[in-house]
Amino acid sequence: MKLSENAFRDVNIAFANELSLIAGQHELDVWRVIELANRHPRVNILRPGPGVGGHCIAVDPWFLAHGAPRAARLIPAARAVDAAKRASVLEQASALCAAGERVICLGLAFKGDVGDLRESPALAIATELARRHPGQVVAVEPHLDTAPAGLDAPLLSLDAALESPGALLVLTDHSVFARLPPAALAGRRIIDTRGIFRRPEETA
Repeated sequence: MKLSENAFRDVNIAFANELSLIAGQHELDVWRVIELANRHPRVNILRPGPGVGGHCIAVDPWFLAHGAPRAARLIPAARAVDAAKRASVLEQASALCAAGERVICLGLAFKGDVGDLRESPALAIATELARRHPGQVVAVEPHLDTAPAGLDAPLLSLDAALESPGALLVLTDHSVFARLPPAALAGRRIIDTRGIFRRPEETA
C-alpha cells in the first residue's frame, strides 16, 4: 500500500512539474494556471517544485516499476519528468552564473521547514551549480549548521547572503524565505521554483 501511495504522489507531482515546464515555454504563470484549474471541485493539481525528494516518494515508485517493467510506463515517465525539471532549473541558474551573476541558493532540504537532505533535488541542483561555477554560488539552509558533504559552496545565514548582490534561486519553501520583505528582493533576479514570492495581487 505504501508503495502505491508514494507512486501516486510522484506521478501527480510530475504532472505539476511538467505543467510548469509547459507554462514556462508559453510565458504563463503556472501558479495562476493551477489556481484556476483547482477551482473545479474534482481537480486538485499539486504544487510544482525543483523536483521530488525524500526517502519515500523519490524512491518507492521504482520498486513498483522494477517489479513489472513491461507494464510500468507511467511511473518511469514521471521519474523522467522529475529529472527534466531538475535539469531545467539547473540550466536557468547556470545561465545566470554564465552571465556573471552570483547565485544565492535558498534552501537545500527536500521540503520546507525541515533540514532533511535525503534525495533532495535542491541539494543536487546547488551542488552541481557550484561545481560548474566555482566562487559564484552560495547556499542558505537555516536548518543546517554546516554545509553538507560534496557542496563546494559557502553556507551562509540568510542575512549574510543578502548583504551582497546576487540572484535568488528558491529551491525550498522555508517559511523564513517567504517572510522576506519586498526591499530584500528589489533589484534581484529571482528563479522561484516554489512560488513563494508571488505578490498578493498575483494570487487574487
